[in-house]
Amino acid sequence: MNLAKPRRSRLRRRLLWTVAALTAVAIIAAALVLEPWKLVVDERVQEAAPAAGTTELARGTLISHEHESSGTVVLLRLADGSRVLRLEDLTTSNGPRLQVWLSDAPVQAGREGWNVFDDGRHVDLGDLKGNIGSSNYPVPADVDLATLSSVSIWCARFHVSFAAAELTPTS
Repeated sequence: MNLAKPRRSRLRRRLLWTVAALTAVAIIAAALVLEPWKLVVDERVQEAAPAAGTTELARGTLISHEHESSGTVVLLRLADGSRVLRLEDLTTSNGPRLQVWLSDAPVQAGREGWNVFDDGRHVDLGDLKGNIGSSNYPVPADVDLATLSSVSIWCARFHVSFAAAELTPTS
C-alpha cells in the first residue's frame, strides 16, 4: 500500500484551508481599513446655524480635490466671543476618517492640491459630521486664525484632501 498518496492529499487539503483562511483574514482586514461601504452610504447632517448675535469673520467656497465636492465654509464669532467654523450645503463623497482641518496651506486646484494640507500647520476641528448637509465645528480659543487661512475636508486614512476652501476675511 502506498502511504505517500494519502499523506500528500492531507497536506494539500491543509495547504488549501490555510490559504483560504489567510485570504479571508486579508479580505476582512482590507474592508476594515478601506471601509468600502462608505462609497454608497451617505451621512446627512442638518445642524442649525449658531444663534443671533454672530459676526461673520471669513468665508470661502469649497473646490473639489480627490472627490467631487461643493459647499460654503463660514467662520463665525459668536456673541460670547467663541468661534465656529460652519460648513453649509456640503456635498462630497463619504469616506473613512474624514476630518475638518484649518490649515496654513494655500488652496490649489487640481491634483496638486490633494496632499498639501498636512505639510504645514493644521488644526483638526474633529470628524466630519456628515458628507451631505450643514454642520458646525467649534474653533479652539487658542487657534490663531491669522495664520490658518484655509479649510480642508481631510481623509486621514489616505492622507488626501477631498475638498478645500480659501478663507477670505469679511469683517
